[in-house]
Amino acid sequence: MNRTINNFAIIGLSLVIGQSSFAANKTIGLAFPSADHGWMGAIIKNAEDQAKAQGVKYVLTTASDPNKQTNDIENLIAKKVDAVVILPVENDVMNFVAARLRAAKIPLIVVDRELKTPYFAALVRGDNVGIGVNAGKYLCNALGGKGNVVEIIGVPASVTTQRSTGFRQARKACPGLKLVDYQAGDFSKDKAYATMQKILKLQPKIDAIYTHDDEMALGVLQAVQEAKRSDVKVITGAGGNKEVYKLIMDGNSLIKATFVYSPLMVKDAVKLAEAVASGQAPKQKVMVIPATEVTAGNVAQYFDAQANY
Repeated sequence: MNRTINNFAIIGLSLVIGQSSFAANKTIGLAFPSADHGWMGAIIKNAEDQAKAQGVKYVLTTASDPNKQTNDIENLIAKKVDAVVILPVENDVMNFVAARLRAAKIPLIVVDRELKTPYFAALVRGDNVGIGVNAGKYLCNALGGKGNVVEIIGVPASVTTQRSTGFRQARKACPGLKLVDYQAGDFSKDKAYATMQKILKLQPKIDAIYTHDDEMALGVLQAVQEAKRSDVKVITGAGGNKEVYKLIMDGNSLIKATFVYSPLMVKDAVKLAEAVASGQAPKQKVMVIPATEVTAGNVAQYFDAQANY
């Protein structure tokens, strides 16, 4: 069991809404992107699990594009749900739906990807800048302060921008790290695999690869192993994928570190949604999960073979 994350959820929730009981008979709208990769699938499953555990009625919607998610929100408004939890498909477009929910007096809880609007009751997210900073520090130490690095980025969203920003900050503090290429893996194992295949043909010397996501790290690992590239010394990920945790536990020669960004965060969002719908104002508007480094020394406390992700 991921004890660190579960403890955060309990402590964080008490800081935000206090200890009073939730009101019954509330209906929560859940508006998420389609489960096109494991982390998002786990977000959806964890949200449903939490709603069921609380005895909360819920309406689940998923969308592969912002137009569909906008329509989903309009339908939730029409159904007069008591609160909405959203993980935005895209940031900028979803600012409009935040305004629509505010006009309908339906509180909004945002998960993961930030909106550029004040029209939300609470935001639950990981430390994306911290992931980039911590990954950069780890690679600097692992490479002795010098080496060629490739960055595999996610989809166009705040999380991707912030993870790149943090990594750039870390590289400034370690000028020996040279970014020789960066390309999109779109938070997809298959896309990252194909992208890394192309990069390996273009770059004759790569010492390390920083990926924004554990599934992309798995795709990158496959590409590097198939190419038999002995120059690559380390690959890092982010997210909390149990397959990556298992590789670290087993002493994989390339994937030696990842950084916490657990899909369990959505459970806090569902708790907050019911609380806010019941009239409890959050004591803090933003909850941030630290980007803790996970290596062989502490991976056992995070690995859960039964986890959704």
